[in-house]
Amino acid sequence: MTKKYAYWVSTTLLALFYLAGATYYFSDLDGVRKAFSALGYPTYLVPFVKLLGAMAVVSRFSVALSDLAYAGMLYHLLLAVSAHLNASGSPVPALVGLVLLFVSFSTQNSARAKKSPYLAGLPA
Repeated sequence: MTKKYAYWVSTTLLALFYLAGATYYFSDLDGVRKAFSALGYPTYLVPFVKLLGAMAVVSRFSVALSDLAYAGMLYHLLLAVSAHLNASGSPVPALVGLVLLFVSFSTQNSARAKKSPYLAGLPA
């Protein structure tokens, strides 16, 4: 029962984290373009990918797509930590996102009917 609560709390917070980021990107597109261009990252897909990733993890209409979204979020958050460290910023928000991602991914099989094959060896 505790794993179910951990899953739903972490997944909800992770989705809100990504939705807040997408909302910020949509509200200040010019500022985001400048900041991402300075770091050398493309900006044309980021808000949409954040929205779609959050929707895929929460809705989980496809386990494969949900697991792909988790993988994309992992790479995104690792790059965010690196970018913040290289830009002399605080990586704390990205590290919090990584913790939420880890808890959500590792507890998903205990809360969902459709099981992820990547956690098959772990106890539910």
